[in-house]
Amino acid sequence: MTSIPDQQLIQDEILRQVAARAAGRSICPSEVARAFLPDGWQPLMGPVRRAAVALAREGRLEVLRKGRPADLDELRGVIRLRAPLPPGEAAPE
Repeated sequence: MTSIPDQQLIQDEILRQVAARAAGRSICPSEVARAFLPDGWQPLMGPVRRAAVALAREGRLEVLRKGRPADLDELRGVIRLRAPLPPGEAAPE
């Protein structure tokens, strides 16, 4: 059985992937999970979501739901992750 990476490793991978995207573009949390476990990545989705929320609470990441910043206290459903936008900058369409 493969072990689940710790939160710091997951956070580092999230930040690496969002930094590699164009400004304002997002990633799917499953991309992060697949980076660690290409096959059988689904068990990592909970830890990836928790790591993303921790980064968002620190202001280092935006968690989106339906293209808008998500309520971190009531996070559910499909989400996307992106680097925070500079003040006054709109996300690309």
